[in-house]
Amino acid sequence: MKIIVCGGGSVGKSIVSYLVKGNNDVIVIDRNQARLDELAKEYDVLPVLGDASHPDVLERAGIKNADIILAVTDVDEVNMVICQVAHTLFGVSRKIARIDNEVFLDPVWGVLFNETAIPIDLMISPDIEIAENILRILKFPGCNDILPVLDEEAFILTLKISENCPLTDVPVMQLSRGEDSPDMAVVNILRGNKCFLPRWEDKLCVGDEINLLVRKDDVYNTIAAFGLEKPTNERLIIFGGNQIASYLGAQIERDDSVNSCKIIEDDIENARRLAKNLGHVIVVHGEMMSDVILSEADINHADASIAVTANDKDNLLASLLSSKRGVGIPMAVVNTPSYSSLMDDIGNSVLVDRASITISGILKEIRKTKMTDAYALSRGNAEIWEIHIDDDNGLSGRKISTIDLPEESKIIALKRGSELIFCNDGTVLQKDDEIIFYVGSSSIRRAEKIFA
Repeated sequence: MKIIVCGGGSVGKSIVSYLVKGNNDVIVIDRNQARLDELAKEYDVLPVLGDASHPDVLERAGIKNADIILAVTDVDEVNMVICQVAHTLFGVSRKIARIDNEVFLDPVWGVLFNETAIPIDLMISPDIEIAENILRILKFPGCNDILPVLDEEAFILTLKISENCPLTDVPVMQLSRGEDSPDMAVVNILRGNKCFLPRWEDKLCVGDEINLLVRKDDVYNTIAAFGLEKPTNERLIIFGGNQIASYLGAQIERDDSVNSCKIIEDDIENARRLAKNLGHVIVVHGEMMSDVILSEADINHADASIAVTANDKDNLLASLLSSKRGVGIPMAVVNTPSYSSLMDDIGNSVLVDRASITISGILKEIRKTKMTDAYALSRGNAEIWEIHIDDDNGLSGRKISTIDLPEESKIIALKRGSELIFCNDGTVLQKDDEIIFYVGSSSIRRAEKIFA
């Protein structure tokens, strides 16, 4: 697949880091030569210098043969123009645009985006999606990530096995066998940099990152069963005053469970803008790593800190400083895959993977399978697909054991009517089932053929 990515900033880099893992020809257009050099040095991409809204630049990038164009620059209006040019002059079939301004996302103006007006097939808002992801983690303290599936009737819960976990050295088959144990299905385990489907006899080890599918009413009980429950997050500190922080602040102001929230921002104009737009959130202007500023923000009494700047190193440092100051849940947004591999070295910090969240928004468009929803999982090593069983995919009436699923893939559960069913090899699929399918990155191509 030939994919053109317009914009080599943090969002573009997130997308590129994932796309290059597949069998894709990736071209990146940006006006900043330094950005392009950095991307070309790190990934196998074709860099094109220029303004992606200009037809001659798009033509030079080979847009006539492109399958998808992703307009993900920092400016919404530029992204709209890119999609318009790609559609009108070059007939590109799939056009995806980053739109961050909530005014454009208001359903009132939804008629603006169609083939007769501004031809955008899919709008993504990575900053808002990252903020929503952070809010879910704050709502369920103790988890490292939580993803809604099946109309939020169930969740994929990511837990980090600690030394105090009572289930350490317990075989996977026994996790949900106890009398008081919540119902759950093990999705996969990430151990070091190895992602795998556990066998029944495999045991959990300290440092493992386990993904579980649980019913919505069992989330808190599951976190408690692993000994990871933490107090409610009542006092928050946010490092950075960007779009993510702005959205978080606005949502937190509506949350009665949060007693205080402070945003630390070193740019005076951004700090003034945030202070003007937010009513109850306190904006502290100053150097984020300054002891004076940290004391002014009263970090020693914070329950959680969230570092959301565009700089991975700053976010990691802020997270480590927060941990040293006794913050219960330090969180850091990271964009670089190599930083995600530091999970074992950052103590109790939670890393929010920008790349996985961003790419989850477009997985449905780049996979050759019709799906309801999809997520990148385990730092991009696997995916979760939500698929509707109908006459087209020919799986209705078949027992799971008769489907030639590739290695490192599994049908985890299904929703039938209002019932959630955890699957095994003997489960028979029926028309209109909504299934949750797990697939490792090496098996995606084979899985696409099965569900095509």
